[in-house]
Amino acid sequence: MRSPKIQLGAMMFLQYAIWGAWAPVLSAYLQGDLGFSGTQAGLIYSLLPLATIIAPFIGGQLADRYFAAERVIAALQLAGGGLLIWAAGLTDYGTLAVAMLVYCLLYAPTLALTNSIAMANVGSSEDEFGGVRVWGTIGWIAAGLALAFWRNLAGDGLAMQGDMLVLAGVASIAMAFQALLLPHTPPDRDAKSPWAFLEALSMLKDRNFAIFMAISFVVATELQFYYVLTGPFLVSDSIGISAANLSAVMTIAQIAEILVMAVVLSWFLKKYGMRATLALGVIAWPIRYVIFAIGTPWWLVVASLTLHGFCYVFFFVAAVIYVDTIAPTDVRASAQSLIAIVTLGVGSFVGSNFAGYIQNRFTADGVTDWPTVFLVPCAITVLCAVAYLLFFKDDREVASAQA
Repeated sequence: MRSPKIQLGAMMFLQYAIWGAWAPVLSAYLQGDLGFSGTQAGLIYSLLPLATIIAPFIGGQLADRYFAAERVIAALQLAGGGLLIWAAGLTDYGTLAVAMLVYCLLYAPTLALTNSIAMANVGSSEDEFGGVRVWGTIGWIAAGLALAFWRNLAGDGLAMQGDMLVLAGVASIAMAFQALLLPHTPPDRDAKSPWAFLEALSMLKDRNFAIFMAISFVVATELQFYYVLTGPFLVSDSIGISAANLSAVMTIAQIAEILVMAVVLSWFLKKYGMRATLALGVIAWPIRYVIFAIGTPWWLVVASLTLHGFCYVFFFVAAVIYVDTIAPTDVRASAQSLIAIVTLGVGSFVGSNFAGYIQNRFTADGVTDWPTVFLVPCAITVLCAVAYLLFFKDDREVASAQA
């Protein structure tokens, strides 16, 4: 029998390879090859955050109360993969937008369910989850490299119409079958309440958990300044990275993410605890944004991409570990859905629109005032760090200190 960790790592690899196959390049395809406007492309990109608001509670409810989590993942990925391959041939905006909305509603629940099934099958989420989740980042990078290799074989341009959607669809179908090999993770048949998502929502009655979720939401909005604006910033005259080298330069962030997740996270959690880990994750954000705002020398700006390892891993990955450690066992999938809704859903949707608004607000005659733009998330994340240190306490660590 294969090791559960190998299967869980393969699950994470495929989960994020699916997303990484289309997310970095779909916009260029929509605007450059299909002739969609920037607004139309932006709307299609907003569908996954919207789906993450709607769908994860459904997936969590199914996995917590009715079906084994791995079977829910298999069904959703099989349907989603077939839909993506079909959508690759679409050229009409309305039809493609509807297809992507349905796809996102199928994919969004699996983001929380993969976290839930991984944590249910490792000895300690604080010690071992990072080593499993790191394969998701590797999968994201691998998908981008595979697409580039595929296109280079075909020469300039697309290998085929909608090739990024085809690749994502193939990976999704592969994950559907791979999910059936995952450790069996059945629902809790003896749970007191039939409505798992209501039990998860009741966790917000805890003051510290409510503070944690509120800060997570705000931090998630500021993450979009990185995802939406870093590319245009790096290729602007301010920094001067060539468009041809942009994707390679951006992988610096993912490489740092791999190292922090695989090597540093577990050690830091053991030595300093969850509160210090989350605090450092928040503090890393304004450091990066202030370097972006200074904007010189260019090599320092590029080097600051490595802070993404701490920005993302020490806050967002640590956050799902924190939720797993405090959630009742019979609502863990729904609790993971709750953090996904707050960060990947509402936070990402609000943040992407806010980042676009701020850029437009400080752009004149086609030239963006990048220092002013990045001082906005810098100031907001500083306030988040201060609020976090003043108001959030991890009750488990308090109890341990008093023992």
